[in-house]
Amino acid sequence: MSSWYAPLLMVLLLAAAPCSAGTIDPPSKEEQQVEVAMRLIGHEVLLAAGDSSSIVRPVERVGDRYRVRFTNDFGFEPSVMTATVDSVVRTTKVATRYLVEFVSCDTNVVVHSWQAALVPENAMMPCMGRSQPVACYELWFTILEQDMAAFQGVAREDRAGITVTPLATVRWWWLLIPTLLLIGAAVVLARKRRRPSVASNDPNVVRIGGFLFNTRNMELSFKNERVRLTSKEADLLQLLSASPNDTVERETILATVWGDEGDYVGRTLDVFVSKLRKKLEADANVRIVNIRG
Repeated sequence: MSSWYAPLLMVLLLAAAPCSAGTIDPPSKEEQQVEVAMRLIGHEVLLAAGDSSSIVRPVERVGDRYRVRFTNDFGFEPSVMTATVDSVVRTTKVATRYLVEFVSCDTNVVVHSWQAALVPENAMMPCMGRSQPVACYELWFTILEQDMAAFQGVAREDRAGITVTPLATVRWWWLLIPTLLLIGAAVVLARKRRRPSVASNDPNVVRIGGFLFNTRNMELSFKNERVRLTSKEADLLQLLSASPNDTVERETILATVWGDEGDYVGRTLDVFVSKLRKKLEADANVRIVNIRG
């Protein structure tokens, strides 16, 4: 079983108990729906950052805010994350007015935030064009006051003309949980087939399929594994990665990587290509192909 199934199975196991309990209600139906939505937001954030394998840590409620933590570092484009979170919120209908904050784990400083609403003029979305570097982040989600009132049992009509019925009045509330799981599974499958390419904000880091290649440190990382490259391996990989899906002539490679150094003998290039293939074999989608003729 692929590792990307793990987060979805965790949600399924958490939801299984109340679904099989018949008429026994959990302590808070509204809270459970919000937590499922928060976990789904966490999964979508990771997918948008190009991470389909790591997991979202258990959601925590701190006062009127929800804390979503991640196991791996990632970088992100604010506009991509805004669209990702807003899409999940609209699908789950967990809120119509809310505040989202990305906080640095190291400094506890808010590096990006926005306030969203169904009515565009009520939305506040600063710094949409500033990319955030690869680092440890936490996501804090706050449902603003009028939506919290709706969750406490007050039916209301929002400004878009849609009547929102409090979840507490829905007798078969647990049917929403399988629905959310199905939505999450469909989105995960779609993203798995077409993972977005999110470039690192560090100019020295190049994404090659599932790998991150640090040209300055001559280091290749895949998930939690790191491999050091020799100087020639790094030069060769940097040249090939600059022309993905294109043919790089042998003469170009020799001139760029070896130049006039005079240390090239026999099939040296073939040996280095073979070494790179072995180090890249963890991702089946990344291949170095010889074209003869």
